[in-house]
Amino acid sequence: MTNFVAALAVVLRKELVDGFRDRRSLISVLAPLALLPLLFYVAMDQASESVERARQIKIPVVGMEHARELIGWLDQQAGIEIQQGPDQPREAVRNGDVDFALVIPEDFAERFAGSKTAEVEIIVEGMDRSLDRSVSRVRDLIRGYGRGIADQRLIVRGISPEVARPVRVETLELATQQQRTARLIGFMPLLLVMGIFVGGLQVAIDSTAGERERGSLEPLLVIPAPRLSIIGGKWLAATAFSLASALLTAAMVGIGLEFSPLQRLGLRIELDGGVMALAVAVILPLAFSVTALQMVVATMARSYKEAQSYVSFLMLLPMLPLILTMDSEIEDAIWRLMVPVLGQQQLIQDAMGGEGVALVDFAVTALSTAAFAGVCLWLTSHLFRRERIVFGR
Repeated sequence: MTNFVAALAVVLRKELVDGFRDRRSLISVLAPLALLPLLFYVAMDQASESVERARQIKIPVVGMEHARELIGWLDQQAGIEIQQGPDQPREAVRNGDVDFALVIPEDFAERFAGSKTAEVEIIVEGMDRSLDRSVSRVRDLIRGYGRGIADQRLIVRGISPEVARPVRVETLELATQQQRTARLIGFMPLLLVMGIFVGGLQVAIDSTAGERERGSLEPLLVIPAPRLSIIGGKWLAATAFSLASALLTAAMVGIGLEFSPLQRLGLRIELDGGVMALAVAVILPLAFSVTALQMVVATMARSYKEAQSYVSFLMLLPMLPLILTMDSEIEDAIWRLMVPVLGQQQLIQDAMGGEGVALVDFAVTALSTAAFAGVCLWLTSHLFRRERIVFGR
């Protein structure tokens, strides 16, 4: 046992030193993290601009003299400014002179006075998705005006407006503001998990395929030390870089949220130290299984470049749970906690939503990732006993 621990410590120290000397390992960890706060700010700033754009709308109107009551009512609404529209609204919208235009036909007043359906047109390019909120609000305002006029017409005829509305639907939102905000920034768990995958990637490749390509793996395996201690040292070194990347990612995510314009979106999220610590505690066990998987894949490759190609495909794994839950939530079942990455992302979302994380759920995810790491280490140890793997033949 003493020989095993001593050999493991020697290999671990060697791999850590090599990792810190390798600029590729450091750049792969630090470069993406340096961009996280900027990415957060840009994403939230664009979202807040879209919301602000929908609150303050300038409506170019063509033919406003045909519906002065409607235009007057719109002009009284908060954040609405009426402007004279262009003579050729379609060309103006197509050329980008105006974002959209409201066109009122000449027969609007006549049809309106005759209690007939009076139509208006909203001309929009349709390619600029940032205008969706603004156009949707203008459309809802006009529909609201129409419903008000319809109610007045029914009342004049001695008919209750309730006759025209046999069913009324009201939506009761049960989610808290914290949960709604957590849903908006639902990509955060993906970033934290991606930090795990990126951190130890270069070390896992260099300590397996890289050493074999340099010819230093064979002498290392010849020394009288347990094979598992050599593999364990390499694994722990890669895991150390992965854990460091996870901690730095969490710190950068916190900084990005602190300076992101969530207040302009009318949202507020309380990610205190306890929530962030809980999120980090959830993803830390994942680092051990991820680096073990990366070592297996890199060991099977015949060269360093081939190992980079294979391990790069593993970066798609954190995206699968996001794709699976894009349109619908996964049911609350024990099996989802037993799936690495999926379980961690689910627990992080629960923590950010203020629901907390049950100790049993945390234990299930930790044990499942530990079992997966054990299987990957056993496979790596088995591969290291094959001549084709060791000598690269």
